[in-house]
Amino acid sequence: MTTEEEIKKIEDEIKKTPYNKATSHHVGRLKAKLARLKEELQRRATAKSASKGEGYTVKKSGDATVVMVGFPSVGKSTLLNSLTGTTSKVAAYDFTTLDVIPGTLLYKGARIQILDLPGLISGAAAGRGRGKEVLSVVRNADLILILVDVFHTEQYYTLVKELYDAGVRLNRRPPAIIIRRASRGGITVNSTVELADELDERLIKAVLEEYKIHNAEILIRERVTLEEIIDAVIGTRKYIRALTLINKIDMIDTEQLRRLVERFSETDVITIAAATGMNIEALKERIYSELDFMRVYMKPYGASPDMETPLVVKRNSTVADICSAIHRDFVEKFRYARIWGKSVKYSGQRRGLSHVLIDGDVVSIAMRK
Repeated sequence: MTTEEEIKKIEDEIKKTPYNKATSHHVGRLKAKLARLKEELQRRATAKSASKGEGYTVKKSGDATVVMVGFPSVGKSTLLNSLTGTTSKVAAYDFTTLDVIPGTLLYKGARIQILDLPGLISGAAAGRGRGKEVLSVVRNADLILILVDVFHTEQYYTLVKELYDAGVRLNRRPPAIIIRRASRGGITVNSTVELADELDERLIKAVLEEYKIHNAEILIRERVTLEEIIDAVIGTRKYIRALTLINKIDMIDTEQLRRLVERFSETDVITIAAATGMNIEALKERIYSELDFMRVYMKPYGASPDMETPLVVKRNSTVADICSAIHRDFVEKFRYARIWGKSVKYSGQRRGLSHVLIDGDVVSIAMRK
């Protein structure tokens, strides 16, 4: 029996098994085995592509990387052009983009790399339509833009499933689960909260044993699901922020748009028309906000601060982060920093490497000679 056939067999068994307290342990073990087989299948497919020299090599650049995910011909190339001015080939037929097309969005001092990926199709996570290669690029992104056609919004659910099957968890953080492997002692389960109804210590041990973990301590610090336990055991999941974009809204009337937005009320959705530029400026602002950037202005010793070219870093960055972003010598030869802004009690206050900065701060670094 091939791995694909085994996966299908387990999926069918899960579907036909009524879920209740009596069957929860059996279904739980099946889910753990299913996740393991899918992970193995994906790993083999990725290794096979690499050995053949296939795939997309994309060098990350700028302050962050944003990828656009969608079915063919939903307007990704048009959106890239609207956001960045990059000339990506646009045509009214499927699979116009056969390679990764990069562009750069310059916004509020930030250089944001935007990648126009080849269109995904159903079955991409299993390798259809070069889905493995596309999804490998997605897994390294800082933000995902899920783009769907206003007339085919059902595509959204397929895309989310493909991303989930590829190990990408959208708009979620890693579960508060710590697994410490040991050389002996069996499996110990500790929890600071009451376990969910579907979980018990026996099932958790069975999941770990499915992955050949026979000696470990697992600490659970929040209410989690069985799937989150499995994700923590696998340890390769990617947790990435995502925005859902509904494109071509200029082709429907106001009432149709209202009903559409209502259908997506539980999703972080933005409606746009990439071809006409409708809501593109609002989208740029939202992308910047989602990337959680802040701007810090550098002041050379004895000179005025450079207020034209900010250093763009992640919010809550420290002086040490700023020094590392400039050059590693700035950390090694650091003496002190003088700071002007909301993060200090008075202008020009001397602070150390651990000081947390706030958006708009002005920083001057003093270094040892």
